[in-house]
Amino acid sequence: MLAITLATTACSSLPNDTPDVESLEDKNAQLAAREAALDRRLANIEAREKALKTRAETPEPATAITQLRTGDDLLPPEAKPGECYTRVWAPPTYREVTERVKTQDAAETITVIPATYKTTRKRVLVKEASTKLIAVPATYKTIEERVMVKPAAKKIVKVPAIYETHSEQVIDKPAHTTWKRGTGPIQRIDDTTGEIMCLVEVPASYKTITKRVLKTPATTKIIEEPAIFKTVEKRVIDQPATTETVAIPAEYKMMTVKEIDTPAHENRAPIDAQYTIMTRRELVQDGRMEWRSILCDTNTTPDRISDIQRALDEAGYYPGPIDGIIGVETMRAVNAYQRANDLPVDKYLNIATVKALGVSPH
Repeated sequence: MLAITLATTACSSLPNDTPDVESLEDKNAQLAAREAALDRRLANIEAREKALKTRAETPEPATAITQLRTGDDLLPPEAKPGECYTRVWAPPTYREVTERVKTQDAAETITVIPATYKTTRKRVLVKEASTKLIAVPATYKTIEERVMVKPAAKKIVKVPAIYETHSEQVIDKPAHTTWKRGTGPIQRIDDTTGEIMCLVEVPASYKTITKRVLKTPATTKIIEEPAIFKTVEKRVIDQPATTETVAIPAEYKMMTVKEIDTPAHENRAPIDAQYTIMTRRELVQDGRMEWRSILCDTNTTPDRISDIQRALDEAGYYPGPIDGIIGVETMRAVNAYQRANDLPVDKYLNIATVKALGVSPH
């Protein structure tokens, strides 16, 4: 049985101090509230243990069906006790459809009659009249000029601060109180007696630290710097560059050219549409996941497996030794039989195949 018990007795070990009556009353009230909460929790745990014990001693019926949670509805529909199912992929099914299909639309043939040409002599423009710009370069002269290389300025110089080192003693950990276990003439005997807890005063502790104190703050001072000048020779434009426009006449030439005598044209003849008879596959049902009834360890026996192996052997599909064990050779024979008889093909012994072999699934 689970149990939770807590009892605490507090006493003060501070020398020459009288505890605050109101503070002690508040603490006693808090302890009493905690004890009541723990008693309620203990009663709740005991009630749960009794319920679990009663449930364990009461056997459930063998045919009881466990209720499913909401959302667990993806299970085999209308299943009966003793049946086994597996969720498999059922491939899409198709049917053959024959229809008259147009292979070529109605059209017309177009025959292009090319143009005919003739040769003649013509004065042809070879180059159009235009204008040309001629650049006239600029002329330059040299002059002297006094230029400022560096302007007058004021420079700010930083004067660093001066520091001193001072040491002082500071509190590392302040004085405080803490609860420690105590001993007395009456010790804890069982869960109904309390432990002795004493409130002890711990004095403050100190440490020495070293500080860097500013003696003289950092300052700045201004230094003036005069401007610097220099005489230089400078090349400047005397006469700016210009342009002159010159006219260029058009150019012609006598040439033999080819001209259209008769323009190209087209002849059109209609063509009837063409059809053919075609057979195509049409989707009847999309592929889907479905529940398929199968044999498994729950609803089969080695004797029933042996019956299935014998039925396969009689149908001309060698299943390997008739040993009542579903092995690789047996499943290879099962799948071959399924394909030959248009049955669902999977890696299980489905009930449709068992019935087709003439073996009772029950």
